[in-house]
Amino acid sequence: MAQLLLGDSCTVTIAHSRTKNLADVVRRADIVVAAVGRPEMIKGDWIKAGATVIDVGINRVAAPEKGDGEMRLVGDVDFASAAQVAGAITPVPGGVGPMTIACLLSNTLTACCRANPHAQAA
Repeated sequence: MAQLLLGDSCTVTIAHSRTKNLADVVRRADIVVAAVGRPEMIKGDWIKAGATVIDVGINRVAAPEKGDGEMRLVGDVDFASAAQVAGAITPVPGGVGPMTIACLLSNTLTACCRANPHAQAA
């Protein structure tokens, strides 16, 4: 993602869970791509008003409201608090997953066509 953004002349800052003052780093971003692997780590007060938040994370956490032993999926961003300030935010589940699948299928078709240049795509 960083390379794609750089290719479109964006200034990219890459941080990780141990970056000093991480909340301040995130607060300066117009686009936040969260892929840290920690459930709901990024809180709404870390998000700049109007920023776009792309939550790539998917985590299983206990769901006591659903019953004993039930689990639910959450992202790396605390959706409820971040949605209050973000201009746009991807949900978990159902956010980037469908796009990931579409890109994988497209890449698979491209690879097949390159491996079989004389075959015709349907």
